[in-house]
Amino acid sequence: MFRWFEQRLDPYPADPPQMPPQGLWRFILHFSQGAKGYMLAMAACSALIAVAEVVLFGYLGQLVDRLAGADRASFWADEGGRLLLMGAILVIGLPLLQVLFSLIMHQTLMGNMPQRIRWQAHRYLLRQSMSYFQDEFAGRIATKLMQTALAVREVAMKFMDVLVYVSVYFIGALILAASTDGWLALPFLSWGVLYGLLLWWIIPRISRISEAQADARAVMTGRVVDSYTNISTVKLFSHSSREEAYVRESMEGFLVTVHGQMRLASVQNILLSTLNSLLTFSVTLLGLLLWSRGQVEVGAVAVAVPLALRLGNMSHWIMWEFAGLFENIGTVRDGIGSLALPRMVTDARGAEKLVTQLGGVDFDHVTFRYGEVARPGRGAVLDDLSLTIAPGEKIGLVGRSGAGKSTLVNLMLRFHDLESGRILIDGQDISQVTQESLRAAIGVVTQDTSLLHRSIRDNIAYGRPDASEAQILRAAELAEAGFIAGLTDSQGRRGLEAHVGERGVKLSGGQRQRIAIARVLLKDAPILVLDEATSALDSEVEAAIQSQLDLLMQGKTVIAIAHRLSTIARMDRLVVMEQGRIVEQGTHDELLARGGIYAGLWARQSGGFIEAE
Repeated sequence: MFRWFEQRLDPYPADPPQMPPQGLWRFILHFSQGAKGYMLAMAACSALIAVAEVVLFGYLGQLVDRLAGADRASFWADEGGRLLLMGAILVIGLPLLQVLFSLIMHQTLMGNMPQRIRWQAHRYLLRQSMSYFQDEFAGRIATKLMQTALAVREVAMKFMDVLVYVSVYFIGALILAASTDGWLALPFLSWGVLYGLLLWWIIPRISRISEAQADARAVMTGRVVDSYTNISTVKLFSHSSREEAYVRESMEGFLVTVHGQMRLASVQNILLSTLNSLLTFSVTLLGLLLWSRGQVEVGAVAVAVPLALRLGNMSHWIMWEFAGLFENIGTVRDGIGSLALPRMVTDARGAEKLVTQLGGVDFDHVTFRYGEVARPGRGAVLDDLSLTIAPGEKIGLVGRSGAGKSTLVNLMLRFHDLESGRILIDGQDISQVTQESLRAAIGVVTQDTSLLHRSIRDNIAYGRPDASEAQILRAAELAEAGFIAGLTDSQGRRGLEAHVGERGVKLSGGQRQRIAIARVLLKDAPILVLDEATSALDSEVEAAIQSQLDLLMQGKTVIAIAHRLSTIARMDRLVVMEQGRIVEQGTHDELLARGGIYAGLWARQSGGFIEAE
């Protein structure tokens, strides 16, 4: 039975992820798709439970009146049918409703719904533009994802459960009190108005402070994760105290919101307790006055006073539920600001997969600025640059830092969209093909190699998940990664099964680089980008790997970036860049003979690196 209800809502829908709407209720409805039918069923159960409880209260008053004047001999014959019906409601009807309500809430919705939201939001975020992740803490994004998923569930379910139950129960209680005497309904009506005013005053304040608290919590978590992620830098610079102060600042900001929230909680409890005491006092006093004047029977008083006590007890629960509701609304509003952002780089409508046969690349009058198109007087990172790379040609990009070399590669990978111009691969405009197929055709080894916190095997096979054991071992061998056999992690896993730690922290820079090279070797893409690919290797290992890189580059179009000119001097053609433009092209010998910028860079290199501007 439990499993059947647990399988009613699919936590991992296969539909393509869509950008969530930015309006609060549209955002909640977007992530409630598929669960709405079950939430309506849960709300129907809540309404029926509330009706049943009010009906039982009403019958209790009638029973007291009948007991006062009933003939004991004929009581069971006269009252037996009604008692049987009420007993069936109490013993069978209410438990069955509670069972159905509990199964829908706990088995179908409580676990599956937030998981469904996390899955949909995570799939959307994975396809976000690179600039999105460059502008945010990873820990902050993860916190927003997790807390927003829970908050959306709580808002949706509280509206469908608590709001329905409370509304039906209060209206039923009002009708029940008024059916005995109109005056007896007056304290309940007055209490309802004052209770509504209290909610109207306190709930928006809770919502605002909860939104601020959600953001402060995300900032605090982001700073803590940032310290842990960069722990080697913290220790190298002996800045533990500085990191403590950095995190404490965010913790203090979070604590301010907690104190504000707790002050509101105290005010809420004080006012509500006073209001409930006045309700019970006024109902009891008015009931006794009406009874003493003969306007109501004793059964009416016997119902009204417990009903007032019941509402008083419920009111604390209701207030906390509503406070929780609007606290979660604040969290959702905060999450919308991170999760419901448009992608800066999107696939064109009807985009097809890139078909690569030869691997020729054309940069056609490319102009690009980092978000500064509308700012006059700012030079472009790439300014009307045109470059044709023939299939199988190996070129080296040369230039000082900031010349635009890495930007050129990032644009080819379509991490950003161009301001103007086109980039073509085998005659296909990369803006008209899917990003997944584009990046599948390009292998990249960068200077800042970041590995996944998974096994060595998973990291090497990341570019080709279906690779065989022999292919993985061969790639590791070609990358001179013989150290793998001796690796062991904290869980006792060895060799290819050993885990590398977050971002590969358990490996040295050279080891990480060799794993990255093995990964690209196995991917075997037709276009290869080497962005300071051997910068983390010592001279001996670099010399050993260089021959394998030569093997890797055979039959591929290669773009290599290096500040150490000796590593790219053997390329088919060198392209010298300066301030976003191509200023020289040719072979190493041709450029030296020309005596231009490249020759000057070569002459000034000491230790094999280009000097800074």
